[in-house]
Amino acid sequence: MSRVGKMPIALPKEAQATIAADQITVKGPLGTLSQALKSDLVRITNDNGTLKFEAANDSREANAMSGTLRALVNNMVVGVTKGFERKLTLVGVGYRAAVQGASLNLSLGFSHPVVHQLPEGVTATVPAPTEIVIKGADKQRVGQVAAEVRAYRPPEPYKGKGVRYADERVVIKETKKK
Repeated sequence: MSRVGKMPIALPKEAQATIAADQITVKGPLGTLSQALKSDLVRITNDNGTLKFEAANDSREANAMSGTLRALVNNMVVGVTKGFERKLTLVGVGYRAAVQGASLNLSLGFSHPVVHQLPEGVTATVPAPTEIVIKGADKQRVGQVAAEVRAYRPPEPYKGKGVRYADERVVIKETKKK
């Protein structure tokens, strides 16, 4: 059986999980998240605030799905209690960011400003003009928004200019010699 799927999830006091036939819903102070279930492959039990996952049969797919579903539900529990954040850094002369309502305004060296609309449940803050912090309860959505913002101007390998993750290391190439 999957080693990840064997580990139970302890629900914090502020989080509640509701298990239906086709989906699981986790509610907490930062919002509500739900995940579709394959009830023919994975069985979930709520045992006094502890979620336990087990494969419904001995198939390889059920074993893999139990670990996958356990990881997804664990991310939901962490998301609705603590939340997730992704930090981006803008490197380059004149590169800056600002937040206006539900949109992120970026100045990235183009002839026009780039306006990125933030989806529901994701917020962005700009502590400094060259730093962006994207926060939300859904880990996948936060990572997707960060990847979309980075895709406007990914770091280039010669000067390192562009939008990068705060923990990303860009390897600078040496220029061609004559």
